[in-house]
Amino acid sequence: MLQVKSCHHMVNKYLIALGTNLPSIAGGADETLTFAIRLLEDRQLKVTAQSRFFVTPAFPAGAGPDFLNAAIEVETELPPDRLIGELHETEQSLGRTRKQRWAARVLDLDLLAAGATVLPNEKTFRKWQNLPLEQQKTTAPDQLILPHPRLHERAFVLVPLRDIAPDWRHPVLDKTVRQLVGELPKHDVAAVVPVSAK
Repeated sequence: MLQVKSCHHMVNKYLIALGTNLPSIAGGADETLTFAIRLLEDRQLKVTAQSRFFVTPAFPAGAGPDFLNAAIEVETELPPDRLIGELHETEQSLGRTRKQRWAARVLDLDLLAAGATVLPNEKTFRKWQNLPLEQQKTTAPDQLILPHPRLHERAFVLVPLRDIAPDWRHPVLDKTVRQLVGELPKHDVAAVVPVSAK
């Protein structure tokens, strides 16, 4: 994990993906993501980089309205397991309920990476990385897996991430975000459109 010493405390750097395709108490998609970032800053997190907002098709296809996606980098003294708790509480405060995997949602906050940290270990990471699609739809890990085991496959994660961390290197795949985007199908990348280009 990338750590920086600050006033005798260890500060961890994390990459987080944000997404929404349902209205929240904050308003529409733009307002929801903007408000969510503000809420995170109130939870001991310092946002050090933020991507543009991108419109992306729902995943999997037909799962609901188009998403608005973004990525942020944060610094915090919180360890990964505590940070996950803060992310889930932020989702809930905006009305998120976790009933069905990959359903339409008010807010999705995914912890993508903590520097070069692999949790809990590379063997477990690879198990979830290689999980067949049908099992992905119904099965979720009961422990934190870092990096996120699907981030390298998803344009809606990688394209916003490229805005803020193009040179972050995946600690298992040994490829940068820029390289991972280059390996995606071109039509997947083209479908992730910055809001300003809509």
